[in-house]
Amino acid sequence: MSTTVDVPESSNVGKGKAVAVGRPGGWKKGLAIMDFILRLGGIASSLGAAATMGTSDQTLPFFTQFFQFEASYDSFTTFQFFVITMSLVAGYLVLSLPFSVVAIIRPHAAGPRLFLIILDTVFLTLATASGASAAAIVYLAHNGNQDSNWLAICNQFGDFCAQTSGAVVASFVAVVILVLLVIMSALLLKRHQS
Repeated sequence: MSTTVDVPESSNVGKGKAVAVGRPGGWKKGLAIMDFILRLGGIASSLGAAATMGTSDQTLPFFTQFFQFEASYDSFTTFQFFVITMSLVAGYLVLSLPFSVVAIIRPHAAGPRLFLIILDTVFLTLATASGASAAAIVYLAHNGNQDSNWLAICNQFGDFCAQTSGAVVASFVAVVILVLLVIMSALLLKRHQS
């Protein structure tokens, strides 16, 4: 025993045509929201890198309290450059949040996106330069250089080296976030052209 049911075809839907679900261009708004979230993460990582490096300081007593060895970020011009640059990156990311909000509200507008991609690239370059230069100094602090007769200081200044290493890692997290922001903006601008 079998029963067949005949269902008439609806006149609204033609054969072979797909029905679109959702709003057209909704993915652009989704990427714009992701852009905003990444900017918040970039603020946290770059500000954390600057604060961690800026507070890195360790003093070792030697015989008396009047004769001490000190390691501080301001003893190295590279670390000073790092703190200034990562602070600038964090400040830029804070100031770019309104443009990111405009990109969420108007996902088809190319002007704010073009402005953001240009400045994101500039600050990506600054963050990469400061992170790489600080990483070189942190490497020397951990390993030294026998050819130049530079001794590794991390055996004595362990806390200082741990803080500076953490700051460098946080700066490279900010670099990765800025790379993602540039790629997302480029994809969105490419879609504007086609």
